[in-house]
Amino acid sequence: MKNKGSGELNGFVDSGASFKGELEFEDTMRIDGRFNGKIVSKNELIVGESATIEGDIHVGRIAISGTIIGKITADQRVEIHRTGKVYSDLETPSLVIEEGAIFQGNCVMGDRKSANVTSIAVKA
Repeated sequence: MKNKGSGELNGFVDSGASFKGELEFEDTMRIDGRFNGKIVSKNELIVGESATIEGDIHVGRIAISGTIIGKITADQRVEIHRTGKVYSDLETPSLVIEEGAIFQGNCVMGDRKSANVTSIAVKA
């Protein structure tokens, strides 16, 4: 039996698939298809290169290689990889944007529990 929150892949929406509604998950979820709605989890969401997500996302961590339109709140970290396109407002304590990625929106950084200042890391 696997432990909850172990980081194992819990679900997958493949390219060519489309989903509308509200998605809640434990562990790790990967989306490569189209999603329209709300996504909620305390763990990790992986957005593949072929993915398009429209809606509000509130997760622990998110790694973006596809396209997101909406609002993203990540309690731990947002990573936008070089193929990622983010047209969204972000709220997160840690943000990584790789060279070649697109980010259009506003970003609020910092830990809500304290006034710690965090920095934006750009990978070359």
